[in-house]
Amino acid sequence: MDTCDVVVIGAGPAGAAAAIEAARAGASVTVFEKAPHGRDKVCGDGLTPRAIRALLDLGIDLAPSHRIDGLRMIAGRTTRELDWPGGRFPAYGGVWPRRRLDAALIDAASEAGAKVVFETEARPVIDGTGRVTGVVAGERTIEAGLVVAATGAPGKVARMLGAERDPDEPFGLAIRTYAETPRHGDRLIEACLSLRDGEGTAVPGYGWMFPAGDGTVNIGVGALSTMKGFRKLNLNALLDTYRAQVAEPWQLGPYLERPRAWRLPMSAQRRHGPGWVAVGDAAGLVNPMNGEGIDYGLESGMLAARLFVEDPATAPERYDRAVGERFDAFLATGRRFSFLIGHPLILRAGLRMAVGTQLAADITLEVMGNLVDTTPGPGGGGLSGRVLRVADRVLALADPVLRRTRAAG
Repeated sequence: MDTCDVVVIGAGPAGAAAAIEAARAGASVTVFEKAPHGRDKVCGDGLTPRAIRALLDLGIDLAPSHRIDGLRMIAGRTTRELDWPGGRFPAYGGVWPRRRLDAALIDAASEAGAKVVFETEARPVIDGTGRVTGVVAGERTIEAGLVVAATGAPGKVARMLGAERDPDEPFGLAIRTYAETPRHGDRLIEACLSLRDGEGTAVPGYGWMFPAGDGTVNIGVGALSTMKGFRKLNLNALLDTYRAQVAEPWQLGPYLERPRAWRLPMSAQRRHGPGWVAVGDAAGLVNPMNGEGIDYGLESGMLAARLFVEDPATAPERYDRAVGERFDAFLATGRRFSFLIGHPLILRAGLRMAVGTQLAADITLEVMGNLVDTTPGPGGGGLSGRVLRVADRVLALADPVLRRTRAAG
């Protein structure tokens, strides 16, 4: 039986960040990824300023990414162009197709000393007390002080660990592809908040145009499970409807590949246990208000590694507590908000408010960019944080009613 300090299951941003941080601190690390090196992960490819800061903290060269200076928000007939605000995070974001971003991150993990095994599926080994003691991968068993589940949307590993999505909480679905455009060098990403399906039904979600700087744009749409008729929603048709709206202003060419869809987990029943932690999407760390999770994945992976290096015995419990303090309040507000906008009348009124004034648009920008700080206390988190905390108190009171009256999927 082989042994190492940390085994990571999954080589996406969250898993790679954990491997980089742990290996640089001197821990022995093995990463198992079931796909080959350079595999393409279906994603919007957008990097918030929060994600940029995490990548800079990891020492990743950002030159291959396309710099983004802000967000263009469209709601009905209203369009607002807003720069990223700066402050706690850099005043820029980026677009970096995941096949290249993920390769850069896992290569950095290898350079840091992590052993990376591709095209190999690993699953946790659980002893009679319920403790995860390592992984089995093929014919190999590796004993580890910590197993990091970085497996993305819930699957086999999540089921084994009891870390599946909470069935009472919302989730999202999204679809994307690429198209050529002369506007590939735009410095603004674009989000259409007033998304409608082919029959004109308002959809709680948004359509996006993320210029990649390489001749192409990532075009996609996402929707929340709280909308009426969600189970019947045809994502390909929704994408085609959105494409028809943006084809002329973006001078789009035909789709360069078949559109591909994916699930956005927005909760997890567990994110730690004896000998293991879940990071990124596997921990449900996805903003319900924009479907973004790369930044949270990077941060949670780095955090798990740091806490393990400090004290392996208490790392899982301290990780869960720290993640809760950093993310839980904001994500809970987002989940409650998603039930609210599942009601069409509320959705339409909310869209008008989101961009109706400059102040409202600035708050929406911080929400869409994962920039909100909900730290409690006088002045904590600035104006957007205070507004979100007040909104959460109202939503918490309304939450039972919103859940009882949620639109039937």
